[in-house]
Amino acid sequence: MELLPDAISEIGFVPAQIWFYTGVAFFAVVVAFIPEPDMARDVKGSGDGESKDDKESTRHRARVLMSGLITALGIALHNFPEGVAVFLAAHKSSSIGLSLALAIALHNIPEGVAVALPVYFATGSRWKGFNTAALSGLAEPLAVVVLAVLLPNGQLPHAWVEMMLAAVGGIMAFIAFHELLPLALEHAGKSKATASMFAGMALMSFNLYFVHTFFAMDG
Repeated sequence: MELLPDAISEIGFVPAQIWFYTGVAFFAVVVAFIPEPDMARDVKGSGDGESKDDKESTRHRARVLMSGLITALGIALHNFPEGVAVFLAAHKSSSIGLSLALAIALHNIPEGVAVALPVYFATGSRWKGFNTAALSGLAEPLAVVVLAVLLPNGQLPHAWVEMMLAAVGGIMAFIAFHELLPLALEHAGKSKATASMFAGMALMSFNLYFVHTFFAMDG
């Protein structure tokens, strides 16, 4: 939701809302066509000799893994326009580009956790959790490389970036409500999931406050 206000101020309320809900609809379609992961390859002990409890556990882990993979895909889409923003900012000023890169790096820590934890829980492999989170983060430098090749002068309408970010805001909102929150409610219960959700919101609020304060001092 933090992405939406800037988009509204840049391209207007109605276009920003259209792009936001376009992102929601787009990712709902993407999720509908993502195949269920095969946990037989990722969870030891799965096979024909599984008991009913084992099979239920395997199905549950598959759901969690699916959530992690969907979140990874959403965050990769989220990271691409952020890479675009860093590239354009660095073209204007190296100090502004560095400041924005630092702010986005702080922003990416909880996003990486949101990807790595479900994959680790589902597979029991720290390495797979790390790799999935790292791959989702590589979309950001990929965006810089693509723009550096296609737009060496850094000429890209800022409104286009805001359109992408508004759509990404819709994607991330969809992931939060469709994937992450239902899993949290199932595993932790209503009280703990709600408390954790608001704790996460508070953490991101302080993060954003730090970022905006840092930019004000930098300016």
